[in-house]
Amino acid sequence: MDRTLFSDDHDLFRQSLRQFFTREVVPHQERWRERGIVDREVWRKAGAQGYLCPSVEEAYGGADGDFLHSVIVIEELARIYESGFAMALHSDVVVPYLREFGTEEQKQRWLPGCVSGDLVTAIAMTEPNTGSDLAAIRTTAVRDGDDYILNGSKTFISNGILCDLCVVAAKTDTDPAKAHSGISLFVVEADRPGFVKAKKLAKMGMVSQDTAELAFEDCRIPAANRLGEEGGGFRMLMMMLQQERLTVAVGAQAAAEQVLADTIAYAKERQAFGRPIAKFQNTQFKLVECATKVEVGRAFLDRVIAEHVAGKYLVKECSMAKLWQTEMASEVVDTCLQFFGGYGYMLEYPIAHAYVDARVQRIYAGSNEIMKIIIAKQMGL
Repeated sequence: MDRTLFSDDHDLFRQSLRQFFTREVVPHQERWRERGIVDREVWRKAGAQGYLCPSVEEAYGGADGDFLHSVIVIEELARIYESGFAMALHSDVVVPYLREFGTEEQKQRWLPGCVSGDLVTAIAMTEPNTGSDLAAIRTTAVRDGDDYILNGSKTFISNGILCDLCVVAAKTDTDPAKAHSGISLFVVEADRPGFVKAKKLAKMGMVSQDTAELAFEDCRIPAANRLGEEGGGFRMLMMMLQQERLTVAVGAQAAAEQVLADTIAYAKERQAFGRPIAKFQNTQFKLVECATKVEVGRAFLDRVIAEHVAGKYLVKECSMAKLWQTEMASEVVDTCLQFFGGYGYMLEYPIAHAYVDARVQRIYAGSNEIMKIIIAKQMGL
């Protein structure tokens, strides 16, 4: 399917990025998986080439690009089966909070480092007993003069070990009647006393992405580190989740496309009973079904991307994309793995990584069950 989203500038960006990944990412992927974390240096190298936070304005060191540059980054990571180098989380999920809600002083203080890769970011919402229900968080931020004192714990935090800055959701008002209006957002530097990177978590998939438990033990931060107004955290989170869910859909779609392309190539080469398995009717029918799902997904997703870039309100559509694309990707990867036989179960084959990586996409950024609730509300149900 021909895509009309991208300009010549975008195509050049993709070409350059693909070369960068071939040179700086692919040779290290196996080592990163073994260590459970990517090299810190690759963040700085990506920043130096302009691949981090492409939408940030030139005034803060960015390239003043658009979300389409980020789409390219996500797609090219999927092309090489790289799920640990969390560029999209940094550039398109966390940093937009600083751009959108930060004061001029905060932007000047943090954005240049985010662009250069000297500052890696994370966002801490989920807690051990709280997932999608953000109103139930227990981490507190108590005002003390010109400071706040944070106490609480967070879990499943991507970039949790590497992060230098963490956007933290905390309760500034614990009145049960203010479940939503009592939440505020804070930017916490990793070197502040009381910010504890407690444990790097072992996962079945996305194994080279550092995911951690974080703790805040009487962690004192200046009030100047609060994003926006006190009590405005929930509203800010809701405003930014549209793009977060869209980034997940982009990654799922790109992964399904790459897995399908590699499976078709493999089916044409693998022999069974004296002929390529691609010549068997069952193989053809299954791959046709996968290809149809992928093509339909691409048409819908590119429309949503274009409308998002145009600034439209797309809570329903982005939730639909997150729901449909992640479910579709899981189905396609599972179907395709079967054609690899026993080799598909071996971690030396990329299809095995794609299989375990795909599962979490139906959980994070709001579970798919939550997506259905959001869509239903948007439909007036």
